[in-house]
Amino acid sequence: MTDTFKDDEKLYRAVLPNGMYWKENGKLSSAAFLDRKGLSVDRGNYRPDEEAVRDIRRHLQGSVVSVTVEDCRTVEASVLYRPSRRNIYHSEVHGGTERPPLSPRQRKYLANAAALLAD
Repeated sequence: MTDTFKDDEKLYRAVLPNGMYWKENGKLSSAAFLDRKGLSVDRGNYRPDEEAVRDIRRHLQGSVVSVTVEDCRTVEASVLYRPSRRNIYHSEVHGGTERPPLSPRQRKYLANAAALLAD
């Protein structure tokens, strides 16, 4: 896998089912995209959604949502390939080149753009 991302590539995120990450109306909260070290995601690498969800659930719990690389670029967030020994798909979304956390505006946009794939 290369460190190059195309706009239509999906990024997957596991979201715990607690009230902090979900609004009363069932919509995703922007808090689901807050991580001071950079947002951890799994890159899709054009796998079927079902396969990506299955892979995520091997090591994480919760619902699985997806956004696209284009969604991230729309709000000027950086998508970085950061594979680990345990997960070759691991990547991070940063608020910018000098700032790992996403801004409140970036988080809100991504929460609105996110598609729920599995509960």
